[in-house]
Amino acid sequence: MTGHAITHTRKGAERMKIRAHPSPMPRPGRIRIIGGRLRGSKIEVPHSEGLRPTPDRVRETLFNWLQPVVDGARCLDLFAGSGANGIEAMSRGAGSLVTIEREPALAERLRATTARLKVDPVQVVCADALAWLQQTRPVDWPAFDLVFMDPPFARDLAPQAAAELERGDWLAPTAMIYMELPADREARVPDNWKVHRHGRAGALGYTLYQRLPPDQARA
Repeated sequence: MTGHAITHTRKGAERMKIRAHPSPMPRPGRIRIIGGRLRGSKIEVPHSEGLRPTPDRVRETLFNWLQPVVDGARCLDLFAGSGANGIEAMSRGAGSLVTIEREPALAERLRATTARLKVDPVQVVCADALAWLQQTRPVDWPAFDLVFMDPPFARDLAPQAAAELERGDWLAPTAMIYMELPADREARVPDNWKVHRHGRAGALGYTLYQRLPPDQARA
């Protein structure tokens, strides 16, 4: 075999190795706000393991579903990551936003982004979402009307987060809860959460739940 052939074979093997073992880290980039007063604004998406911003088409579908309820809503964005869902809600007229992100670099970037876009009122909390939910809800904090929950897929955090939202009385009586999970994973949620809308985009499953007061769910 000639030297040229050996080089060609090695390059081919390297390409095959790259395809077989893709990097688990998403590429940095930018996503855009789709609607509302901030329409077209860009949000930076840095390298961060497990960070999966909601795709534009899925976010567009979600906010079509939420159109009747987003105006004035008190919003909570758990496992916030890029913060796109919460910022999109504020762009479309939501009343307030609390975002929870445990990675300090991502939380600081969220503070910078919301300041740059003049998103207000917003509170960015650098904390573990489950630990934060386990605290007692402050008496001067109204319950949340709309919750975004997009936990890391590698950790099965959604069932516990859902249970803590109910246990801690964080939810308004008819709150809406949006959740993303792998499409092949069955969601485990409280009995009084009823599926309002559901969709799938490739390997991603996304569901919007309508909460019923527990006494109505038992009826």
